[in-house]
Amino acid sequence: MAKNKKINVQGFEIVLYESNNEDFISLTDLARHRDAERSDYILQNWMRNRSTIEFIGLWEKFNNPDFNSIEFDGIKNLSGSNSFSLTPKRWIEVTNATGIVSKTGRYGGTFAHKDIAFEFATWLSAEFKFYLIKEFQRLKSDENNRLQLEWNLQRTISKINYRIHTDAIKENLIPKEITSQQSNLVYANEADLLNVALFGITATAWRETNKDTKGNIRDYSSLEQLVVLSNLESINALLIQQGLSQSDRLLQLNKVAITQMKSLVESSVLKKLK
Repeated sequence: MAKNKKINVQGFEIVLYESNNEDFISLTDLARHRDAERSDYILQNWMRNRSTIEFIGLWEKFNNPDFNSIEFDGIKNLSGSNSFSLTPKRWIEVTNATGIVSKTGRYGGTFAHKDIAFEFATWLSAEFKFYLIKEFQRLKSDENNRLQLEWNLQRTISKINYRIHTDAIKENLIPKEITSQQSNLVYANEADLLNVALFGITATAWRETNKDTKGNIRDYSSLEQLVVLSNLESINALLIQQGLSQSDRLLQLNKVAITQMKSLVESSVLKKLK
């Protein structure tokens, strides 16, 4: 579960967090827009509505295979009556819902998937919902721009090192006066050497299993893979200059890839970038 994030909507601080690549927004914070002292009451009042029950139940049916539809039908039949009441905790426990979550701790309260949170905001105020969506979109745009910048930086480093790598091939592996076809074949073998060391597959084999995908295996690499690939290219250039055979270099590069990937995946610094 990612670190909590915050946005400011019309002077109200709203806490968000990400779980399994899905965004959850604090309903408790949203309710404070209506009544800062009675946020729980505001939330329970919203959940009394039949239209609310139908919406959050429909969301669960589409997104939660473990949703208890039988219990949901019972709740829906009672909703809207004067005696009906429903708390987020009871909804979660009875129906096994996942779209609404109760959290404890410093940033505790009731959270909901953004789809449900936007529905709650509509009930609170159309104007408030408008500004909520605007701030949420701004946050996601900032995050996407940062991640894209990081990815492009590593992709650029990889391309620069690939030039160094191919220069080493020209100087040490390509015989004089060979055909262009032979020259290209040597390049392909060296590129695939890195692919096999890091990805366990050649570029051709990857394309065969991804025929409907544009680009190549490196275009779909993770940030960690691009970092390691950049390092492998530099190391391979040195190994080529030392005169090691391809088979020996593959073994060494694979060991380096395994060690560095383990280090990067477990790195707390890199986790903070995600």
